[in-house]
Amino acid sequence: MPTRNNSCYQMPGVHCGFRVTPSVGLVAEPLGLCQSPGLICVLRWIPKLSTSPKPEGVPAKRGAGTMGAWISRTRVPTPEPDPQEVLDLSRLPPELLLLVLSHVPPRTLLMHCRRVCRAWRALVDGQALWLLLLARDHSAAGRALLTLARRCLPPAHEDTPCPLGQFCALRPLGRNLISNPCGQEGLRKWMVRHGGDGWVVEKNRKPVPGAPSQTCFVTSFSWCRKKQVVDLVEKGLWPELLDSGGVEIAVSDWWGARHDSGCKYRLFVTLLDAHQNVIDKFSAVPDPIEQWNNDIYLQVTHVFSGIRRGIRFVSFEHWGQDTQFWAGHYGARVTNSSVIIRVCQS
Repeated sequence: MPTRNNSCYQMPGVHCGFRVTPSVGLVAEPLGLCQSPGLICVLRWIPKLSTSPKPEGVPAKRGAGTMGAWISRTRVPTPEPDPQEVLDLSRLPPELLLLVLSHVPPRTLLMHCRRVCRAWRALVDGQALWLLLLARDHSAAGRALLTLARRCLPPAHEDTPCPLGQFCALRPLGRNLISNPCGQEGLRKWMVRHGGDGWVVEKNRKPVPGAPSQTCFVTSFSWCRKKQVVDLVEKGLWPELLDSGGVEIAVSDWWGARHDSGCKYRLFVTLLDAHQNVIDKFSAVPDPIEQWNNDIYLQVTHVFSGIRRGIRFVSFEHWGQDTQFWAGHYGARVTNSSVIIRVCQS
């Protein structure tokens, strides 16, 4: 909201003012094409209501010659502004308009503000707006990301949204890119191969730290396999960033057993290029968990650093089965699988 300083109204973050007379007020109303909360699109001047005695229709105090009756209320119409007194944001200098738009959420910029006019579309499709958004993160990770982004900016294409916009909207760094990591949505998003009596989802017998859901995938008496392939570009990472050598990929998986049955487990993670060719890989084949194990859970982790150019996909696959060969679901229990991309801290 504008603040008043003597007879001058000023917008926060804007180094200019609007001088008015004591009988005039400043009113902000949103532009019809952009319905983003907090975005002021039109500023207009309207006269203040007079402080003269109350006009007809305004209720008087109860009991003042009315015998306790209520007088009907009538709304006083607001005078229409002069069309010449309307100021829209398109009249602002591009640098100032860029500053205003940088306070709008990224998804709103892409879905609404980009459609307002050609000038706004050019700003949203450019790189300057998104670099301004990234510069607001003053943490060590934020500063490292900004430096890396400036070093490997994506090429500009006419009439095409800048990949930085999708990056800011999806925020792929530092979060788990595996969908449905704990089975909270059943087997959705996983490519499964059933063995024995197949995969099922059960509640954890012991809590797994940091898991978004205390559920797990359970295997059977023969090898059960499931895989998920993460499309890094679809998640919001642009190719020049992936090829910069400035990011690393951390993978993790939790596996365990029932207290009354031993189990076997395997993990295979491969980094693939755009044609699904293997660029790098990691595998883990730990020793089996023995029977009577107190519902133990173990974690497998690995970090891919010094990544070669061309990475576009991460294939995450794990196997499990029990060691007793019992019918039902007594095999390895896997949960909280994760693939996290992060900026290398130098």
